[in-house]
This record gives sequence, C-alpha cells and structure tokens, in this order.
Amino acid sequence: MNSHNKENPEEDFDIVEPAASNLVEALRDIGYSLKSAAADIIDNSISASARHINIRFGWSDNHQPWIAIIDDGKGMSETELVEAMRPGGKDPLGKRRADDLGRFGLGLKTASFSQCRELTVISRQDGPLACRQWNLDLVRKCNHWVLRRPGALEIAGFPVDIAELGSSGTIVLWRQLDRLDLGADPKHHHQVMNERIATICDHVALVFHRFITGEPGKQKIAFRVNGSAIEGYDPFNSRHPATMHLGEEVLEIEGKTVTLCPYILPHHSKVSASEYKALGGKEGYLRGQGFYIYRNRRLIIHGTWFRMARQDEITKLARVQVDIPNTLDHLWTIDVRKSRAQPPEAVRRRLRGILDRIRDSAKRPYTHRGTAALNSARQPVWLRRHHNERISYAPNLEHPLVDEFRSDLPTTMRPRFDGIMAVIGATLPFATLFNDMASRPNETDTSRETMEALEALAELLYGEGGTAPAEIERVMKITEPFCSAPEFVAQYIKRLHAKEN
Repeated sequence: MNSHNKENPEEDFDIVEPAASNLVEALRDIGYSLKSAAADIIDNSISASARHINIRFGWSDNHQPWIAIIDDGKGMSETELVEAMRPGGKDPLGKRRADDLGRFGLGLKTASFSQCRELTVISRQDGPLACRQWNLDLVRKCNHWVLRRPGALEIAGFPVDIAELGSSGTIVLWRQLDRLDLGADPKHHHQVMNERIATICDHVALVFHRFITGEPGKQKIAFRVNGSAIEGYDPFNSRHPATMHLGEEVLEIEGKTVTLCPYILPHHSKVSASEYKALGGKEGYLRGQGFYIYRNRRLIIHGTWFRMARQDEITKLARVQVDIPNTLDHLWTIDVRKSRAQPPEAVRRRLRGILDRIRDSAKRPYTHRGTAALNSARQPVWLRRHHNERISYAPNLEHPLVDEFRSDLPTTMRPRFDGIMAVIGATLPFATLFNDMASRPNETDTSRETMEALEALAELLYGEGGTAPAEIERVMKITEPFCSAPEFVAQYIKRLHAKEN
C-alpha cells in the first residue's frame, strides 16, 4: 500500500505488513529449550502476584502429551487477555513495575510457540472465564493473526481442571507439542516425558530458588509438579555455617543499585558426601563457579566470569550473587529468552576490582588445609620452601618425632636416612594429588585413616605413661600432625584423664 506523508509531501513510503504464516514459524526458532520456555511462562505468573504455581502434564485421549502451567495470580479480564496474546504487546522501552519479570512482551507467545502448535490461555479475574487460543496451523492457513475464542463446551473438554483457578488465576496450556522429542519407540514415551519434566523441575529449582525459599520482606511462592512440591536449590548454600560470606558490595549505575554478594562454598571436609555432591549441581563445581546474575531475584545467567578470569579448579568454590533491577536491562543486553546478559563497562570495571579478593578467598579452604603458612610455634611435618621463584616441599628433619628417630640411628646411617627423606620430598606426585583432591575429593578424603594413624602414633609415644596429660596436651598443640587435629587431641587427653581417675 502506497501512502502520502502529509507532514513531508516529498516523502512517500510503503506499509509492509509481515506475512503471518511465515513470521509465526520464524518466532518458533529464537532459541528456547523446553525448560527455558517453561521458565518464561512462570515469569508471567510471578508478575501476576501468584503464590502457588503448579506445573501439570499428562496425555490426551489420542495419546498426545500436554503441559500446563497454572497459577493463582490476579488473572486477566477478556480485554487484558487479548492484549497479552498479542505478539509484542508491551513496549520494551516503556516503564515497568519494579517487580516485573517481563522484557519485550513476547515471552508468552515465543516461549509457547517454540514448543507447541496450540497455545491456549484461560484466565479469570474475579468474574467469568476468559479464553483465547493461538493455533499455528490456522494462522498458516489464513495467513492472518487469527486468535480463536474457544466456547464453553470446548473449554470443558480441556485436559486441565478449570476449578484450580479459583476466584482468580491463569492456565497456560500447551498442546500439539511437535518440538518435544520423545523418541521413536512409543513404549518409552512416558519415561522420556517424565525425564523432560524433571529437567523443567531442576531448572525451576535453580532459577526461582529465591522465590521458593523466601527472603526477608518477600512472600514465598510454592511450586508443584502434578501436586508434588519442588524444593529450591540454593547454589550458594548460603545458610550453611561453613559457607564463607565475603560481604556485600553496592554499585550505583544511572542512579540504580547493583548489589554483589560473594560466597565461598564449604570445603568437602565440612559437609557430608551427599551435601557436597548436591552443591555441585548438575554442571559440577568447575562449571558452576563464577557470577550468578539475578534480575528481580530471578536467575538470568550463571557460572561465568565474563572472560575476566579462568574457571580454575582452585576457585571452583567461588560464586558471586549479582542483583540487578529491570530498569538497567538496556545496559545488560538482556535477550528475549532472559537467558543471556553482559555486564556494562561500568560494572565490569568494578567486577575486575573485586575479582582478586574473591579468588584469593576461594583458594583459602585449600591452602589453609595444606598448612601453607603455620604459626611459628608449631612444628610442621612438611616444610614449604620458596626460592628463586620456585616452590618446593620437604620433610621437616627438625620435627620432634623425625629428629628423635634420626638421633636413635647409628651415625653412619643418618646420611642415608636424610637422602631417603629428600627423595620422598622431591618425588611427591603434586599433579596427581591436586587433580584427585579437586575432582574426586570424597574418594581422597583420608579422615578416618588419619584418625587411626594419630591414635597409633599417640599410643607409641605416650602409651607407656610417665608423662602428665597436661604436658602431652601442650606438646600436641604445637606439633604436627596433632596440632592440625584439635578434636583428636581433646578426645585423647579426655581419655587420659579418665584413666587417671
């Protein structure tokens, strides 16, 4: 259509409307996965002040799968529903509520279209039901944005229970899930479907964990899948007493606040084996380290240092919570899927400034346990030497136990003993040891063997009696390996006192 511009008579233009049949198919390939698409629908439920969100799935009479997300939010009137079903219904540059999780006004449509060919939304807002449906086959056939209005009889035949809406709420129903790959063998379809839903649950547990566990001044949101509760997964294990909190840092950008909270996860020796495995998450500790970007408490991206540092084994326990408001979306380049973000240069500069502090603290659980620096009053079994920019380790020949044993040797054998000790120190398998401690910590944790060795050594030294418990305790507290095991020392001295009584 050719029109004339009245404001500028010399300028002509054409209004070119996109072909609905082609555009709707293009909108399906923005890059959503099943779990990220479900999360985008949940964003709308949270923005609607829902307190209960239920993910339901099942099979229709013709053995086709369906997925629904049901909430008890404020719901929509018929007019609001039609607008919500409009692609691009919200201006991404417009002002949003501070707690709004939306971005472009495309999420409901693009997320749903990426997974199914039939999107039905049923909503109630203290009144009659409102229902609209996008059927992509109908849009292709008509080549127009034809939005269906299902009647009461059709609504009654939907596989979801409309009664779950209560006085207000919304149901988003996906059918004709043509992008859901369940495999070629129908016998395994139910099992594969359960696995696909499990990935959604794991994603929800992480992305919305702050809504699930709750925060001061904020109401919790209960998530369920077919009635079973979804527990939140806190990637920082922030409530564990062994987790290190490195303090909060606040940045001001364009008058808005960005908050950074660094955490160092507990060393494997501080938690149970099951806790340690769970904290690693699906991706493991190495890939899980880095920044966790939250937009209005909703996780956007995680497990990255934004190319400012490598993901090293030594820093795999470091994770940083970064909270940003939705008013800075333009600076963080949040995409349609809300699964990608890049810090603006002003934030990047500050992140570089605190990254060294974070990384140094992350090394502490390892370097501390390696007794890199000891109190001068203690007698370590191993010595750490730093010479000509090289670090080496050697047995401490002046350790009381070693020195006493050496003194008991004939003079002619002492040089051989010193040589053997030097070979032991020079041939420590550092690379293998470090790799095992980093990748298989629970298998290399020798706590039980250490306690047995300490018991045997203590009995060898003090089992015959003759030394007062107080003196034994004093010596043990300044002598390796006893001084690194205060719990053993306390128990051993307690047993000595019990024998005296």
